[in-house]
Amino acid sequence: MCADVTGPSGGAHREWLVADGAGGFATGTASGLRTRRYHGLLVVPGPDGRRMGLASLDAAVTIGGGTPVQLSAHEWGSGVVSPSGFRHLELFEVVDGLPRWRWRIGDVVLERELAMSHGHTGVGVVHRLVSAPGPVRVTLTALCTWRDAHGNRTAGGADPVQTRVANGAVVDDGYRISGPGWRARGEWWHDAYLREEAFRGLDPVEDLWCAGTFTSTLEPGGVMEVSAWAGDLRHQPAPATDVVAAARRRARSVVSKAKPKDDVDATLALAADAFIIRGPDVVAGYPWFDCWMRDTLASYEGLFLRTGRAVEGAALLRRFAASPALVADLAQGASEAPLWLVHAVDRHVAATGDGHLGAELAAPLDNILAGYAADDAPFAARLDPSDGLLALRPSDGAATWMNVRTAAGVPVTPRDGKPVDVNALWVNALAGLAKLTERAGQDARALWAGHDAAQRSFTKRFVAPSGWLYDVVDAQPAAYPLGGGPHLDDPVLRPNQLFAYALPHAPLDGADPSAVRAVSRALLTPLGLRTLAPTEYGYQGRHAGAEPARGEAYHQGTAWPWLIGVYVDACRAVGVATDGLLRGLEAHLSEHGVGSVSEVVDGDAPYRASGCPFSARSVAELIRARASLRAKP
Repeated sequence: MCADVTGPSGGAHREWLVADGAGGFATGTASGLRTRRYHGLLVVPGPDGRRMGLASLDAAVTIGGGTPVQLSAHEWGSGVVSPSGFRHLELFEVVDGLPRWRWRIGDVVLERELAMSHGHTGVGVVHRLVSAPGPVRVTLTALCTWRDAHGNRTAGGADPVQTRVANGAVVDDGYRISGPGWRARGEWWHDAYLREEAFRGLDPVEDLWCAGTFTSTLEPGGVMEVSAWAGDLRHQPAPATDVVAAARRRARSVVSKAKPKDDVDATLALAADAFIIRGPDVVAGYPWFDCWMRDTLASYEGLFLRTGRAVEGAALLRRFAASPALVADLAQGASEAPLWLVHAVDRHVAATGDGHLGAELAAPLDNILAGYAADDAPFAARLDPSDGLLALRPSDGAATWMNVRTAAGVPVTPRDGKPVDVNALWVNALAGLAKLTERAGQDARALWAGHDAAQRSFTKRFVAPSGWLYDVVDAQPAAYPLGGGPHLDDPVLRPNQLFAYALPHAPLDGADPSAVRAVSRALLTPLGLRTLAPTEYGYQGRHAGAEPARGEAYHQGTAWPWLIGVYVDACRAVGVATDGLLRGLEAHLSEHGVGSVSEVVDGDAPYRASGCPFSARSVAELIRARASLRAKP
């Protein structure tokens, strides 16, 4: 079921995204083919998760008294792609962060563009007849559902409740669609096939509810507008043309605020904007991730400080720092999340000079870090008083960013003991917080004492005879496939050691470049860093297929674009060349998630993109890496 879906501007592998700033979004492919269960024009956020609403708005044009020409595309369970409207697709482009399609049928040219109302969940879809020898009839068929965005819905269940309202319908009391010439239908279209879900080993078939059609006859230059929205269903939103115009104005403001140095900077500023939602908070990735503290704070500098959004960022930092219970809860599965919080505040104060924020948050942050040493420590990592480092128990062996577990709950990449990245962040956080405390006029001697002890232990314990750093020291050998002594020090070659050189208060800042060079030789790809060297036991170079295969590969060789930021900083710290380093990622901006950066790519050539097509950490760290390379040494 791999019908060729191509066009002059791309195909089913290139995806677009429009976010509403409230957690909802619209997304699909350049060709118009729905390949994921998440593809739709209205995905609605809610307290129980996102829901898929308007799945598709299929366009057809009728010229004179001829046969309608279908411009949409669907793949079916039979393997047939029909209709194949992408054959008429002359152009797909993203302008001001908004997608635009242009179809040509002889002398008839029709364009579509869409936008979402920022801060509200609603989409406006505009069709414009650019040119034609005479009037053209445009028909838009609304294919609907109302389901969990992570699932499918079939005709085997109840039919959607479709309520007639002015100019359209309300579907399952969840959302409303409205436009000209509405004619209700109400029938199932069976066996829509979603090839990406099949590739991921998930159920690839769903049924779609044909709610009805909108119809309008357009003269050249004429416009047809359709809206879909959730929330207050009684009131009509702004016309779709106004929604598109407002979105363009806002996009230009976002770019202007970021002060881009070039077009890539401008593209990345808009990419960053998609992840920031009201709260403020950060969506870790589209189309299936939610807001996660670790990802939010690891992305902080790139998303907020490098895009002119420090005021919003300060509000986010205050919210986390004022909620130690929330931090403790989130850090149960993310041992380093509180350390990223301290790092984010430290970077915010360094970038903005906002000493007031640093003074305000120093004491709350101190209380949060004290949780690592508490008798009833609320975090997955615990302070070892014998050496001042943080340790994970075997039961918490997946509580770092390498966090995948098998169906039986066993860590795929066990890192119990003292992981190198967690402890580099710990040393960095102690120094950062000590400086914030001193700026607030308070006594930081205890923090500095803890920092000095941890740094001495780090230098003593993590440097391995192999020429790079241990990934974990004092591990439990039973969790490792090759066994070991009673206190295993794991010399596996992974990128986690880069934090020891790259952080602003890194424990090995300015050290011997041997480890960074080893990482360069074994882990660097054009689109990020592998999570495991190809020569190591358990390496998997492709992130594909059903679980557990994808989970097993996730941190066992799969390359992650977000690691390019820490790699750049580590190279700069030890004097390793970075010429041409970002060219692959900059080219990638037009290849998969258009205008954005993927979550992961295969560790093996040709480095096929996988995971979420739109990743907050990947975008944030590419922004930060570009800025770092432009800065003076």
